[in-house]
This record gives sequence, C-alpha cells and structure tokens, in this order.
Amino acid sequence: MKRRRSLFIHLSHIRLLAQKFALVILFISAFALMLVNKTDTVLIEKTSSAATDIVSPVIDVLVIPAKVVARFYDYFKDLKEIHADNQRLKEENRKLNNLFDRARALEIENKLLADLLNYVTPPEASFVTARVIAEEGDAFSHSIVAYIGGSKVRKGQVALSDKGVVGRVDRMGKMYARIILITDINSKIPVMVEKTRVRGILSGDNTTTPKMIFIPLDAEIAIGDRIVTSGVAGVFPAGLPVGKVVSLDKNEIRIKPFSNLDQLEYIKLVDYGLSGALVDADEGAE
Repeated sequence: MKRRRSLFIHLSHIRLLAQKFALVILFISAFALMLVNKTDTVLIEKTSSAATDIVSPVIDVLVIPAKVVARFYDYFKDLKEIHADNQRLKEENRKLNNLFDRARALEIENKLLADLLNYVTPPEASFVTARVIAEEGDAFSHSIVAYIGGSKVRKGQVALSDKGVVGRVDRMGKMYARIILITDINSKIPVMVEKTRVRGILSGDNTTTPKMIFIPLDAEIAIGDRIVTSGVAGVFPAGLPVGKVVSLDKNEIRIKPFSNLDQLEYIKLVDYGLSGALVDADEGAE
C-alpha cells in the first residue's frame, strides 16, 4: 500500500513538471521540425541539381538524331521549293523568249513594210520647258501664261504636262506664251478612244470635264476608257494621252483630263515638226 502511494506521488510530480515545461517543449519541437524541413529542402535542391547535371548531357546526346532529321527535312523542303521556283522561272523565260521572237519578227516585218511603202518616219520632236506664271480662268476662258525666256515657240504647238495634253499655244511674245487649255470653250482637239479607236472631237466648255462630240451613234464607249489624240488634221500627233471617260450619257460624254489643270507649274511646249499645219496667219500672208 505504501509502495502504491509512493508511485502515485511520483507520477503526480512528473505530470506537474510536464505541465510546467509543456510550452518550452512545444517550442523546441516546432523549431526542430523547421530545421528538419529546411534541411530536407536544401537536400532536395542539391539532389535535383546533381540529377540535372547528370541527365542534361544524356538528353543532349539523345536529341542529336532528332536535330539531324529536322535539318534533313528542312533541306529537302527547301530543295523542293527551289525546284518549283526553277520550273516557274523556266516557264517565264520560255514565254519571254517567245515574246522576244515575236517582237523581232514584228520589227523585221515592220521594216520590210516600211521599205515597201517607202514610209517616211516623222522627225524627232523638240520641246521647250516653260514655267507657268499666271492663270486666266474665268467664265469665258481657260488659259495660262508661261515664261518661255526667248525660246522659239510657234502658234499651235502642243502643251504637255508629265501626264498628258493640257492645251496648245495660242499667242506668244519674246518672253511669254499664252496657252489655251483643253477645257477652254475655244479648244477643239481630234481624239479617239484608245481601245476601240472610235474618233471624235474633244470640245472644251469652260468646265473641268470637257465633252467628246461628233461620235458615231453605234460607238462602243465605256466609263474608264482612255482617250488619246487621233492625229487627224495633222495638228496633234496620234497617241498623246488626254484623259478618261467619267460620264456617259446618250447625248453627252464627259472626259476627265489626266493632268490637274489647276495645279500646273511647268509644262512642255512640244514641236512635232508639223510645220505645214502650224503656219501662223501672219506667216501665210507673207
């Protein structure tokens, strides 16, 4: 009985001691667990790094065949594309050779026909570049004044911009020339439709879009058709660009000039050698 009592007292002391140091024991346990966890993380990282160092060279070696196969695939793919391009270029070269042969044949044929008909080639055109210094646009006329600086210019010569016909020389002095624009009410130019060769007269009416008149009733004309000079009457040579069809009615066909006649700065006054058609009235009287 005495022994049991002594054991009970001893256990009571142990329990009281454990209660006193329980907080300290828990803190030490938590700290120990944290150290163990940190130690495991460092160990895992070291193990992972070592494994990467060992496995990476092996992977590089294993990837070499795949890289070689990919390079061969790209090479043969490029080779196939080069072959296709080569075939396309050969076909284009064949077509160009055919066109060249046809052009040479036409050139020879043209020379033979010219010799047969005793065709006389027109003289080379000469021109003077003039600066536009004034505009004379009003309700009754559309014209400009250009500085020619004493250059030889004759009445009736063609006035061109970089895009096409803008008018003709009407009067000139020693230093200046007056040019009637194709929109002027007094301007009449023989023209034709470039595609169908239908002829007519481009008549100005002091608007920005002159009319094409004296056209056959059965003429085939469409909006967008290019209009060029026809060469009829020997005043303007054939083929000079003038404008395009922008309005098409039964009784009225409007042409928009290729050149912006409101923004002319420099023009060319061209002499095409049409001396017989460009004789001034004063020269004829002499």
